[in-house]
Amino acid sequence: MAAFAALAAGLLFGLGLAISQMANPAKVLDFLDLAGKWDPSLALVMAGALAVTIPGYRLVLRRPKPVLAAHFGLPTAKSIDWRLIAGAAIFGAGWGLVGFCPGPAIASLAWTQGDNLWFLAAMAAGMLITRRIFP
Repeated sequence: MAAFAALAAGLLFGLGLAISQMANPAKVLDFLDLAGKWDPSLALVMAGALAVTIPGYRLVLRRPKPVLAAHFGLPTAKSIDWRLIAGAAIFGAGWGLVGFCPGPAIASLAWTQGDNLWFLAAMAAGMLITRRIFP
């Protein structure tokens, strides 16, 4: 049942990325281009996501445990260290340079183009290298 729920949630998330065009790198780059042809529409998508997520978290975390798991997997780290800052900087640089982040890049497999395959290969290589350096 947990695998089915994960598949359904992933498909719903991917569909949302596709409908909102967050998986379209050109749309994302236009959103990030504040000095050029800025497109504010993705800000509305993000605001809508927050409007659902914030009350959703409050409701779900009132439960003693998740429906399909033994416990909640919430982060425990409270400090900001160099790894967090470096990771955020690399993520932001990648998103700003090519208009993809991991979720939309995977969702973009639905219309396989050469550019997204290169990004996904580089992303996978970076993840493997990071796991080797920081086990």
